[in-house]
Amino acid sequence: MSFGTLDALRALMAEMPGPDTAAAEGAAARNAQLTKPPGALGRLEDLAQWYASWCGDARPSLEAPQVIVFAGNHGVAARGVSAFPPEVTVQMVANFEHGGAAINQLAKAFGARMDVVALDLETPTADFTAGPAMTEAEVVAALRAGWDAVDDEADLLVVGEMGIGNTTSAAAIAARLFGGDAADWTGRGTGVEGAALALKTDVVAEGLARHADAGDGLDVLMRLGGRELAGMAGAIARARSLRIPVLMDGFICTAAAACLEKTRSGALDHVLAGHQSAEGAHGRMLEALGKEPLLSLGLRLGEGSGAALAIGVLKGAIACHSGMATFAEAGVADG
Repeated sequence: MSFGTLDALRALMAEMPGPDTAAAEGAAARNAQLTKPPGALGRLEDLAQWYASWCGDARPSLEAPQVIVFAGNHGVAARGVSAFPPEVTVQMVANFEHGGAAINQLAKAFGARMDVVALDLETPTADFTAGPAMTEAEVVAALRAGWDAVDDEADLLVVGEMGIGNTTSAAAIAARLFGGDAADWTGRGTGVEGAALALKTDVVAEGLARHADAGDGLDVLMRLGGRELAGMAGAIARARSLRIPVLMDGFICTAAAACLEKTRSGALDHVLAGHQSAEGAHGRMLEALGKEPLLSLGLRLGEGSGAALAIGVLKGAIACHSGMATFAEAGVADG
């Protein structure tokens, strides 16, 4: 499966598989027989059954998670919307590659393979207040980079990002997809406040006015997004084609994923929200997508860090579901 245009990707999305019904039924039946009172493990029970339905195994294991961090640079950063210069993107990519970032530690802690995909860092996207951030060829190239980065042997995917200026892009995407004013979606990002936050909000408003005629989610991604956001979207779509479950990260990742959902309803059925970040509008976006976060720890780092941390919760849910004895196996009366 591959694509060379946005329309070709739209066609692929229309043919994506759903969950495995037999595995879902088998997992529900097993859950009902485990040595615990009904519902005693709370949401962990739902998580294990959801995972089973996507991996096609009523008694699954989680052994090969993959974390992919995508990096890109944004032309809109030249407007002064971030507390850090664009050079930081390149520097942080080097840090990822040398194992020195938070996401490296979290991936290692939960046994995840980690890959870094830097997308044309020497060529920032265009300033979306002046025109589309990317041409169709550019956004398709970034989407395909994400698509191709997914390991088809992975049994869970986490995607993260690095890109100075990308909370500005994500805020503009969220406002265009879900409605509201720029101020409803624009937050502090890397720590801007006061006059700098007001400037950032004005830049988002300019972008919204410029692209008031944007179409579906992929069109919005092309006009207001960045290469790293497109990379994440491409990877999430590829995971769906392979029935690989996905844990979604914070505000920026959620904006990228929302572009898929606003292109094809149900495109994120294989996706759970790993966490709710401290970026103010993230909770609102999760609510709009119907995604309840697994964690809420005040994180606002990006990199896939919150979703990577949630791997532990999902592993715990699966370990209980698949490893616990049933009442019959344990010789315990089930009442």
